[in-house]
Amino acid sequence: METEIREARFEDLPRIIRMIDEDDLGTTGDRYTEPLMKCYEDAFREITEDKNSVILVICVCGSVFGSLQLTFTRYLSHMGGLRATIENVHVASDMQGRGLGTKLMNAAIDLAKKRGCRIVQLTTNKTRKDAHRFYHRIGFESTHEGMKLYLK
Repeated sequence: METEIREARFEDLPRIIRMIDEDDLGTTGDRYTEPLMKCYEDAFREITEDKNSVILVICVCGSVFGSLQLTFTRYLSHMGGLRATIENVHVASDMQGRGLGTKLMNAAIDLAKKRGCRIVQLTTNKTRKDAHRFYHRIGFESTHEGMKLYLK
């Protein structure tokens, strides 16, 4: 299966939002609509204009079947090291189990290495047992307990 991994383009946005909307947890309130809501367009522009953020997509035969967001943050700890955070990892449900997620994650990790990151981190919902197995299989360790405070 021929794949291409590249930075997301504006025309990829509807497909990315559709994958987020189809997520089985569905707790974020995200909705795919036609036309796409302006909030997604605004967020996409802000993310892609930020030199410390990138959205990657994986394409099969020119069509997007997966995406993730990678953000780079400088910390005082780890001797002022740079850290990469991976969020919003999605692979289309009909394409899961075909290695697309592994290829996409490896591309993100390679990009983090090229940027000089000391750590790559991610968060994943506690209920996503299959995702946990996937992340462990590609080398991630469960080292911290994450917490969130939702602001209205």
